[in-house]
Amino acid sequence: MSIFGRKNTADSTATAVATVSPELAALTGTYTIDPAHSTIGFVARHAMVTNVKGKFNDFSGSLQLDGAEPSRSTASIDVSMDSIDTGSADRDGHLKSADFFKTDEFPAMTFRSTSVESAGGDDYRVTGDLSILGVTKPLTIDLEFNGAAKDPFGNERVGFEGKAEILRSEWGLTWNAALETGGVLVSDKIKLNFDISAIKNA
Repeated sequence: MSIFGRKNTADSTATAVATVSPELAALTGTYTIDPAHSTIGFVARHAMVTNVKGKFNDFSGSLQLDGAEPSRSTASIDVSMDSIDTGSADRDGHLKSADFFKTDEFPAMTFRSTSVESAGGDDYRVTGDLSILGVTKPLTIDLEFNGAAKDPFGNERVGFEGKAEILRSEWGLTWNAALETGGVLVSDKIKLNFDISAIKNA
């Protein structure tokens, strides 16, 4: 089924919502990402044996959905790097330091889409420019449309889940430490996870 023609289940952010089956034109419009009901997270391999998960607590963004021609849809996200949260204050402090994100010099990470293509059904690929540490490189996000619903406050919402992988070294994030048993402390490959709820602008 099309991203803009799916019959939807209730938005998981509310206990009771009125589901809708919007026409193409009804979903077309500008949406603001709701950070209270969205997550931008990441997973890194630590010491070659386990995964460390983290997220960013402060971000904003918008979506421009085109129901008549989904390929004309766009996405824009701005993330405050000081809001990084891995559940460890010491680790977060290290990530903000000059070894990693240099948040004093580079306070934001940004993504600006450049193309959207259908991958079949409710799956899409969104490609855009990801900027970290002043370095901009292309990133492709595999995105799934989760549906649309009207919440109890009258907000028209759409939901998406996405995932991508990057090599952090390509953005200049090269700090590491060798392990006595071989390998390194922090993986180069980072998994990115997106769980987005966005509200249609009036």
